[in-house]
Amino acid sequence: MTSPPGVTPAIRLSQVSRHFGDVAAVNGVSLEVYDGEFFTMLGPSGSGKTTCLRMIAGFDQPTSGSLQLHGIELAGLPPYERDVNTVFQDYALFPHMSVGENIAYGLMIRKVPRPERERRVEEMLELVRLLGYARRRPAELSGGQRQRVALARALINNPRVLLLDEPLGALDLKLRQQMQVELKGLQKRVGITFVFVTHDQDEALTMSDRVAVFNHGRVEQVGSPAELYEHPATAFVAGFVGISNLVSGPVAAAITGSPTMFSIRPEKIHLSDLSSVAPADHYSIEGRVREVIYLGMYTRYLVELRGGGELAVVAQNLTTTSMDVLAAQERPVRLSWRRDHLRLIPDEAG
Repeated sequence: MTSPPGVTPAIRLSQVSRHFGDVAAVNGVSLEVYDGEFFTMLGPSGSGKTTCLRMIAGFDQPTSGSLQLHGIELAGLPPYERDVNTVFQDYALFPHMSVGENIAYGLMIRKVPRPERERRVEEMLELVRLLGYARRRPAELSGGQRQRVALARALINNPRVLLLDEPLGALDLKLRQQMQVELKGLQKRVGITFVFVTHDQDEALTMSDRVAVFNHGRVEQVGSPAELYEHPATAFVAGFVGISNLVSGPVAAAITGSPTMFSIRPEKIHLSDLSSVAPADHYSIEGRVREVIYLGMYTRYLVELRGGGELAVVAQNLTTTSMDVLAAQERPVRLSWRRDHLRLIPDEAG
């Protein structure tokens, strides 16, 4: 993807590769990150996303390719000469310093006068909702509070780009979900470019303006969360971003008339009795409920299809109870979904 006409991207990677011996951690990645957007690099461990972030930060250097920050080539520039700051998963706070001293550390290195440092520390504490915490030590804070201190320390130097390397990974689920909302709100308030690395699809879908999905050192697809979820370009994206049924070969041919692989999201599938008739604009197939997994707000059904294969189906528990859904075990059913909800997956070998 390219920036809008006449706009220099905040970050541009052009055919960037990073090899460690014979291993290509990053292999020919080209990306553009727009100024002021929340951009996420999403992928499993070893997919190349963190290596890309480290190259932007200057902690690692590309083996080949071009990397630019606001139109300036970064090759050879040390980290301290790049207008970026990085927030790490472990926060990297100095335990012997107070919260205020941690936040002011970058200003102290630059010899900013004490009155100015104190004023800007107060601004940062207000920004991250920690006013009154300046004299506390990191050990006296919760995980979420330490994360905010790390953010304040990174933002106090007014970087044009903030890099975040799985910063929520050490938090428990409830706090992580809360911090997702706070982090996106913070990015909107400060208005700078955030580049966020995560393996958590929920984080990516919740916070991002756009997402790049990494796999084996390459970018499989770049798009908005809705584009990636509703229109996956590859089988990997369909399976990694959310949960998707991937169907191909004879089973696909029995449903659509073609063996071409397609994906269908579990929540798009309607489960009904065999006596029901699917509308003309729907695909349908018969099966048997093999497994029922009751999850409170919704239930996940695994349905064995007539002719082989199985599909996962998700249904909200609007009127049913746990006893109702468990009674569906082994029941013959009809599955149907709108034709326009099916997504054909290109043949990646071709």
